Order: sequence, then C-alpha cells, then structure tokens
Amino acid sequence: MNGEATRKLPLADLHEHAGARFGPFAGWSMPLTYPPGVMKEHLHTREHAGLFDISHMKLFEVAGRDAALLLSRACPLDAGALESGQSRLTFFLNLSAGILDDLIVTRLGPDRFMVVANAGNAASDEAHLRAVAAEFDCTVDPLDRVFLAIQGPEAWAVLSRAGIETGALTFMQGMEPRPGWFMSRSGYTGEDGFEIGLPETDARELVGKLLADDRTMWVGLAARDSLRLEAGLCLHGQDIGPETDPVTAALLWAVPKGLREGGSFIGADALRGVIARGASEKRVGLKPEGRQPVRAGAALVDEEGNAVGRVTSGGFGPSVGHPVAMGYLAQGIARPGTKVFADVRGAKIPVHVHALPFMPHRYRKG
Repeated sequence: MNGEATRKLPLADLHEHAGARFGPFAGWSMPLTYPPGVMKEHLHTREHAGLFDISHMKLFEVAGRDAALLLSRACPLDAGALESGQSRLTFFLNLSAGILDDLIVTRLGPDRFMVVANAGNAASDEAHLRAVAAEFDCTVDPLDRVFLAIQGPEAWAVLSRAGIETGALTFMQGMEPRPGWFMSRSGYTGEDGFEIGLPETDARELVGKLLADDRTMWVGLAARDSLRLEAGLCLHGQDIGPETDPVTAALLWAVPKGLREGGSFIGADALRGVIARGASEKRVGLKPEGRQPVRAGAALVDEEGNAVGRVTSGGFGPSVGHPVAMGYLAQGIARPGTKVFADVRGAKIPVHVHALPFMPHRYRKG
C-alpha cells in the first residue's frame, strides 16, 4: 500500500463510526480493516456479501460523435463493436506497449461510454485521455460520485431487498438504473457482485439499507487485497505497470484478436513486436510450501541461487488455506509445477508455479 494520504472518502464518517482502521493508499485515507478483522471480512465476502467503499477510484463519462473512435485510439479496444450495456477490461498503453492503467469501459448508448480508472492513476489517466481527445469530437467528464462495490454470492439478493433489481445484468454488463447512477456486474474478488457509482446523498441512503441486512458486512482494503490475489487479479503499480506489456502480464486475452494484427491504438506497433518475438518472462501464480507467506519484492532464484524472477504480490489466502502469491518468472520455466525459491530475508522458501486463479471465479455469466 503506497501513496501519501491526502484525501478523505466522502463517507469517511460512516467508516469511522463502523470502527475502521485507516491507512494510506494512492493518495487517499482508506479503511484497511474493521473490528471483525481481515479473515472474517474475507470469508464473509466469499460466503455472503462484502461491502467495499472504492470511491478512491474514478469514473469518466466519454460522450460525443467520436467517443468510440477516441476510446479505440486510446485503448486496444474496438469500442464501436461493444453492444449497449457491454463492459470490457482494457488498458491505456504507452508507445512501448507498457500498461499505463487497466480500465473497464462500458457502452451506455450510441455515443456514450463510462470509463472506470484506478485511483493512483486518475489524474494521469484524465490528462492522457484529454490529450488523445483533442483529435476527436467528444467530451471527457470526470464524475463526482461515491463508488461502492458489493461482492459475494448473496450480493444480488441484498440489493434486491434494498430495492435494486439486478437480474437483467450478467458479468461485465453495466447500466444506469437511476439518474446519476452507474452500476455494473463486475468486481475485484472473483465473486459475483456489483460496482455502483452514485451521488453522495443516494449513497448514504443505500449504505444504510445494505448494512441493515445481516448478510452484508463492511470490508476493508486488506481483505480486498487477499480476495483479488486468490482470484489471480492484478494490482496496477504492483503486478503490472508502464514497464509491463499485456503479453508478459498474461493479459493478452483482453486485446481482441483482430486488433493484435490490425489495430491502430496507441502502442499497437510495440505490442505486435512483443507478440512476434515472444516475452522474456511471464506472470504466474506461486504457491509457497508451508505456512509462511512470501511478499512483494522477494527475489525468485533457482536451486543454484541464480535470479529467475520476482514476487509482485503475496500473502495468505484465507479461502484456500495456504499462502498465495503472484510474480514473474523467466519464460522457459514459467510452467505449473516448476519449483523455485523465494529469498525471504536470507531464507530460501520453496515455491511452486501454480495455475491462476487459486480460487475459482464465480461470476454470473448468464
């Protein structure tokens, strides 16, 4: 967790009242845990419904005649081919095909799109998008919204009791259920769930209804991290970044096949070059032997002590009952079952390459 805490969430008083312990993340003071603790928050999300305040993230509305053309230039995405209500994971790439940010883009209408960006990149994403938009007839509007996520197998039922019907949505679809609201069936846990952007007054009313349901629990950033790690999901600035391309990050699946060869998005030539020559390393899952977690920054070495990679995320997986990690290994040994060693303060911890995700995804796909 990084960044200097300079901003408070709009609902900070609700988190304080709930007993949250705060810490800095991406320039925000964020709830890390609540009184039940990380383990219970994590498991409650897997079993029932976890409520997350993700208002540090940013929503941008892109609208106008050239909105689809702008997004197809800024991202390896055929925005014009998206159906209304369809969401896609995509990226802002630099000219070297490095990942400036990972985003979710949702088509709201013929000439309107919603872009959800990561907190630490919100300012740079806005500047980047506006710079590219100068060539197109469209607008880029950052929205002032509270952003909530409710995740878990009972999330839909909790929302239904609160008066919000979600049955028409399946995984990676979005809509505007009420004026000023945006809701998508998506999330960062591997579970079925929803992300909802809405005005603060509406958010306070909705939070009250959701927490009145005993199936719902506030969940902090610490459990969000263990949930996403079990699900094999990347954290920008840690597992991926401007020095990492989608091929190396094992995220090429998010780039439509036709665009890999014929796209004119920013970074297209560099990405085609990586595809042609192959990546020198690959993002993999890592399962340490024993109970000791290995953390981000640990070096990975072979039996002779030669450097072969690095750990980018690591911790304990409460749902799977063992330590889990992700990192990068040299391409030639990035195969499930390969044994390497993590250097943890001079001790060599055996770790095995493990298929991702550690915890099966349980999205509602129809």
